[in-house]
Amino acid sequence: MRWRLVVVVGLSTILAGCGLFRSRPTIEERPGATQTGVASWYGPGFHGNNTSSGEVYDQNELTAAHQTLPLGTLVSVSNLDNGRQVEVRVNDRGPFAKGRIIDLSYAAARALDMIGPGTANVRVEVVGASRSNRLPTSAYAVQVGSFSDHDNALRLKTTLARRFDGVYVATSDGNAGRFYRVRLGRFNRREDALRTARAVVPLGLTAIIVEDGVSP
Repeated sequence: MRWRLVVVVGLSTILAGCGLFRSRPTIEERPGATQTGVASWYGPGFHGNNTSSGEVYDQNELTAAHQTLPLGTLVSVSNLDNGRQVEVRVNDRGPFAKGRIIDLSYAAARALDMIGPGTANVRVEVVGASRSNRLPTSAYAVQVGSFSDHDNALRLKTTLARRFDGVYVATSDGNAGRFYRVRLGRFNRREDALRTARAVVPLGLTAIIVEDGVSP
């Protein structure tokens, strides 16, 4: 009996060491739910490959891989080491390395200043779930800010309107309360929205491409 017990324990230890016998990190899907742990990032080696959602991975977009959150979920990721924050959309599955809770795109990792270290201690907070796992197929907008205070949203809108056309504030209500999203344009092609997003990033703002009419 003692010999059998030793075998079982030994096998469990081996499986755990190989990464085949461990529980996956979980987080509730509701807005406001949080998860803390280690984030990593993936970039050039995966650029252009298909993600789990079927979308082509673009390392320059603000996206992420998560093990359990529904594809399309928008989350806020805060770097607990330096206070930086970024919002990303989950469009892939991962990470598969032990002890990590989210894999960020190159653009998201750069926003959090974690390219060099490769990993960072983060807090992941669910901002909102997409209405479906369907990828955007019609119109797009570039979201550059999300506020609970309407005046703050209007100030950013006024500032951006001096440099960009089609700046507006979209209002959405959820379990976490009312939010005011500052967005630019209405684009029929994702590539057009991406060009505008790249023009916004040098201003020190975080740009997220969203389906127009959907409040992430």
